Amino acid sequence: MEILCLQHVPFEGPAYLETWLARKGIPLRKLLVPEEPLPDSSHFQAVIVMGGPMNIYQYRDHPWLPEEKAFLHRCLTLGIPMLGICLGAQLIADVLGARVVQNTHREIGWMPIQLTPEIRQEFPTLPDELNVLHWHGDRFALPPGAIRVAQSAACEEQGYYIPDKCLGLQFHMETTSESLNALLTHCADELTLAPYVQDAATIAAGLRAPDFSPWEPLLTSILRI
Repeated sequence: MEILCLQHVPFEGPAYLETWLARKGIPLRKLLVPEEPLPDSSHFQAVIVMGGPMNIYQYRDHPWLPEEKAFLHRCLTLGIPMLGICLGAQLIADVLGARVVQNTHREIGWMPIQLTPEIRQEFPTLPDELNVLHWHGDRFALPPGAIRVAQSAACEEQGYYIPDKCLGLQFHMETTSESLNALLTHCADELTLAPYVQDAATIAAGLRAPDFSPWEPLLTSILRI
């Protein structure tokens, strides 16, 4: 069994997630949703849904969105666990019946999140606070039955967790130098002056080596590895 990774644009791939899984000997199949047909969902032990610059409700511009949402719904129905990053977390939240709307602020750059007592009770290795990369303008509501994972000054919902079902993270915990440079190149037009938007130089200077050690119990739990 392998893990399926759904990408929405070539420049937002699994990044360090792929490295981390490879070190564990877990095969990862990457699929670019707008250009490739979705497979039989029963063939995968888990699904990772990556980010992208589009919004989950832009059906005219991205006519593949309804099909992807139907695929995610089938995965959930079959009990296949899912990890969603940024747009991916919004798509899964939408399929679960939670609202996805514009956030009050766009949040782009390296800023702290505060982990909730509820998720830290489930996974004690998680610290009180982490500095992570944000790159979003929308937000999800907490899906029914989910545990809130984290919040930030700009966005109350930074993650949700439903045991044995899904983990959605609004931020980019998978970031590497290559994935960050790709975002800075392809999404530079979003770096306009705003309260929670950093400039390109500040974002580039904030990069640190990826460290999944706090997240590993949560990731291994949801991906069943």
